[in-house]
Amino acid sequence: MEMAWISQPAVPGNHFIVVLVGSRWVSLLKRQWFMICLVSVLGLGWIWHTALESFAESTALRYIIVATVLFLMALPLDAQMMWRSVRRPLAPLVGSGLNFILVPLLAWSVSRFFNREMSVGLMVAAAAPCTLASASVWTRRAEGNDSVSMMITILTNMACFVVTPMLVLQTTGLESNTESLSFSRLATKLGLLVVCPMVLAQLLRRSQAVASWATEKKKILGVFAQFGLLAIVTMGAVRAATYAGEGGVSQYLGVLPWLFLAVLGIHLLTFFAGLATTKWLGMPDQDRIAVAIGGSQKTLMVGLHLSIELGVSVFPMILYHLTQLVVDTWLADWWRERTKKQKTGQPPHP
Repeated sequence: MEMAWISQPAVPGNHFIVVLVGSRWVSLLKRQWFMICLVSVLGLGWIWHTALESFAESTALRYIIVATVLFLMALPLDAQMMWRSVRRPLAPLVGSGLNFILVPLLAWSVSRFFNREMSVGLMVAAAAPCTLASASVWTRRAEGNDSVSMMITILTNMACFVVTPMLVLQTTGLESNTESLSFSRLATKLGLLVVCPMVLAQLLRRSQAVASWATEKKKILGVFAQFGLLAIVTMGAVRAATYAGEGGVSQYLGVLPWLFLAVLGIHLLTFFAGLATTKWLGMPDQDRIAVAIGGSQKTLMVGLHLSIELGVSVFPMILYHLTQLVVDTWLADWWRERTKKQKTGQPPHP
């Protein structure tokens, strides 16, 4: 009946269908614009890599973009929220341990199945800290304790200037005795580009006027930060295309599906390990989901910057980010419904 009705030439009905379809597309663009742009700039960066080479090779510009984006992402964060979880520090400590221990271990176990460029890129993604905003957003979506996810974010990002280069150098066999790959050089850069902008943002938030403004303008600050992320993704795509040479994109087609399965497996195993560990420790459900999400998510900006800095593939970091965006949406909704079913005494959906 529905198909027969749609095929009728009645103008009002057809107009309604066009409006309905159009509104759905607008709704999709509003919700998924960043993912659409992310895939688009990957393609554009690859196709126009020759024209964009000078842009991609500008180290100073990349440093400015990275520091600015991390400042914009940290400015709306209410660090005072984390003090709610200080009375029960076990949850954020477990989440940070998952993020900096379990994820790198899982990545290291599968990295040997990929070529050198992808293998090191995967370890860079695994060694990146937790996301600055997404972990708390998805935790709230799952009706979890976002003060725990906030604490995981702060702990991992503040420690990343030491932990991240140490993990990458120790697990990849990169020569750390050269000047460009020395631990001290990488740690200093991450400290200046990641930690300092976050600290500056939080110092500015001590002003009530700045804190109120940043909270009010949280969405627009996030949009500007995402445009900066897209610029860094473009740089990574241009470099990948340049390094690929005559082989072009075809040399990546065979490995990308396996890389996707690897990052999906790492993310899911860490997520459910977080749920299992926190259940064994007797934590409340709100803390359990916060640990699972915060422990398994990785920030795109730090991973992209370090991948470009080391001259390795950005695809593992981008795939990990896209995977967590999609999968964690489903997982957060599943957990929220499960919790509601348990409260009402109904069996949750499998």
